[in-house]
Amino acid sequence: MERPRVGIFSLTACAGEQIVILNCEDELLDLVSAVDIRDFLTATSVNDAECDLDVSFVEGTVLNRRDEETVREIRSRSSLLIAVGTCAVWGGVPAMETDVPREEMIRRVYGDGAGWYDIGLPRKVSDVVNVDGVISGCPIEKEQFLTAVADLLNGNLPLLTDTPVCMECKMKENVCLLERGEICCGPLTVGGCSARCPSLGVACVGCHGPVREANYASQLEMLKEKGFSEAAVIRKLRSFAAV
Repeated sequence: MERPRVGIFSLTACAGEQIVILNCEDELLDLVSAVDIRDFLTATSVNDAECDLDVSFVEGTVLNRRDEETVREIRSRSSLLIAVGTCAVWGGVPAMETDVPREEMIRRVYGDGAGWYDIGLPRKVSDVVNVDGVISGCPIEKEQFLTAVADLLNGNLPLLTDTPVCMECKMKENVCLLERGEICCGPLTVGGCSARCPSLGVACVGCHGPVREANYASQLEMLKEKGFSEAAVIRKLRSFAAV
């Protein structure tokens, strides 16, 4: 049977998701044996930039005209498009500050050279094109990526966790960091990371994005009761899921 044709792409991003894929190590040979990777610029300089693709994985935020044109072209080539990483799924860190007009922010950063840069309002991939599935995380977990590929090879869209980090934390019997006076986003953040940060005594900052059907009102009231201001809570949550 012909192997599915796959493309792995980056918009405005740090390439963290692509590095995770390349760091699959022991599984990498099985991965390239199961799928035909046709377009993956970070991994090879020999790419087919025009062929049709069965599945495309796209990381990064749509930040300028080039990004928009790129993701539209990828969508036109692809039967399925999977957004990978919090930037692609939620807008990520590039979208965390949207209160200041973009032109003003560019001027503050680049000064007299601001006119050289084509930088618009950051958008998640689904704001521009139809997305068939998502794998959130900053960066994603390699186990989630490999599971998603296995699902796709079986003819299914990726079925990823929709339980909060807090659940994974409780299963590890960690002491709740809220009880130590820290703002922890674990109850509102989608899991899949095995509560890595809280297990090391570091409060969750929400890098996997918000869990669906999260009870934000209840969580906010609980945090207020512990002495945290609403502004502080919102500032913490919007770091990765601003849009």
